[in-house]
Amino acid sequence: MSTRWPSPAKLNLFLYITGQRADGYHTLQTLFQFLDYGDTITIDVRYDGELRLLTPVDGVPNDENLIIRAARMLMRAAAESGRLPEGAGADISIDKCLPMGGGLGGGSSNAATALVALNHLWGCGLSVDELATMGLALGADVPVFVRGHAAFAEGVGEVLTPVTVTEKWYLVAHPGVSIPTPVIFSDPELPRNSPHRSIETLLKCEFSNDCEVIARKRFRKVDAALSWLLEYAPSRLTGTGACVFAEFDTESAARQVLEQAPEWLQGFIARGVNISPLMLTFEGAD
Repeated sequence: MSTRWPSPAKLNLFLYITGQRADGYHTLQTLFQFLDYGDTITIDVRYDGELRLLTPVDGVPNDENLIIRAARMLMRAAAESGRLPEGAGADISIDKCLPMGGGLGGGSSNAATALVALNHLWGCGLSVDELATMGLALGADVPVFVRGHAAFAEGVGEVLTPVTVTEKWYLVAHPGVSIPTPVIFSDPELPRNSPHRSIETLLKCEFSNDCEVIARKRFRKVDAALSWLLEYAPSRLTGTGACVFAEFDTESAARQVLEQAPEWLQGFIARGVNISPLMLTFEGAD
């Protein structure tokens, strides 16, 4: 029997880089909120131990795909603790709408959905903490998707504090370029000295993203998209880009602006949500 699981996008409502560690990783403070929009993963449980991804991603070998890596990691962990049913396997397919290199967390969300859904379908019984720890090995953003609640993140993004923030409407625009994260973090002009502040302080400040200045400098289309959006509403980059977003109080206000978008700018409207659509589906499956 096929089951379908949401793999939602996220926005970084703010992102500040507070330093750089000796190992090269950057320390940051960021605010994650989910969108009621994203990819959909379909899973058919198998009973012969086979694990297959039926919808390969161009340029990404299946064994390197985060969905398969997450599933294999879960298999190993559950098997080592004697909690993997004999013959557990799956056919997995994905309806992909989130762009790669867009700063919406698509790959990390896919990995988290695979972990949460397969843990449930196989009846492994691993805890959320165990799944989040597993997810961190796949990427710094995976744990927030596993835990499923909007969060303030610190460290390299792995120290999470659940928060509840206003659920606004967003026009999310993709400028048509993909930005590899290392391009932003390796730029010598990237701000790396934002002051470390409490979440209470940060929520009272105007939100911004330290990566935005570099994305706008190096990618003309990102600069053009933000320049256009800023004429209508507060707007900024999400993550390291390339997607940008404008915030609105109502869906209709966001749609009115999207209807005026130039042809070269692709976008969608979504609601910011503090509880992940994956968590809501997962709770409904129990």
